[in-house]
Amino acid sequence: MAQAKIVGEILKQKISHLTYELVVIETKGDRVLDKALHQIMDKGLFVKEIERQLANGKIDLAVHSYKDVPSQIFEQFTIGPVLIREDPEDVLVSREGLDLFSLPPSSVIGTGSFRRIQQLSELRPDLRFKNIRGNIVTRLKKLDDGEYDALVLAKAGLKRLGLEDRISQIFTDDQCIPACAQGALAIELCKENTQLLDLLQCFAEDEVNECVKSERAFLKEMGGSCAIPVGAHMVKDKAGYTFYTVFGDDHSIVKTKNSGSDMDRLLELALSQTKEAFHE
Repeated sequence: MAQAKIVGEILKQKISHLTYELVVIETKGDRVLDKALHQIMDKGLFVKEIERQLANGKIDLAVHSYKDVPSQIFEQFTIGPVLIREDPEDVLVSREGLDLFSLPPSSVIGTGSFRRIQQLSELRPDLRFKNIRGNIVTRLKKLDDGEYDALVLAKAGLKRLGLEDRISQIFTDDQCIPACAQGALAIELCKENTQLLDLLQCFAEDEVNECVKSERAFLKEMGGSCAIPVGAHMVKDKAGYTFYTVFGDDHSIVKTKNSGSDMDRLLELALSQTKEAFHE
């Protein structure tokens, strides 16, 4: 709801006569809270019911966390340009304000993400990871009630809710590579709605768009889903760009890091290195 309102307000600021209505649609991802994401095995976990309303003409556009959108969507839909991306990093929120390396041995960490578990297990093999689902406020309450010693969350979600003060540690890309397009908001609409799509194109953040496209291209090429630990982050820096990726299975993960000025070349390198390392 917070994300949908952000997009609505952005469009309202740019189009003086615009009004909008928020329509609440519950998804399977909202209902099934007793399983980790990688155990549900449903690529449309957070979008199917919303896409149905798009197809029926009940809504004009849908706002998703881009990281929750499957790498392939139905032909009748399209994803508009990215208008906004918040900080993409993963963060640790602990009851005592401790970072990952200061937590007591065997501390219980709440996350439903296979990607996070695989990466953070390499940093602290002794930690115990326990599934947690639900919205951010619900998760924080469970932490405060003592069910967990710490949580791993997306920094973007905490910032959008004004809860930055709960952050104990911001993970670097060398520690925990975020999900592809994490922090970005995806605007989905019907392809036939060309007038609205053209309007959105006028407000695109071009460099952000290109970075997100590279991350999503890595996801699509590697066939990623919630059941696979996969992530990517294209970072603008002094070298031009640095592209971080992670991909794995139940037993191992492969990370790559490449820098240069050509995003297409960095994507090619990441894909070839990952495929070569993963199939050795």
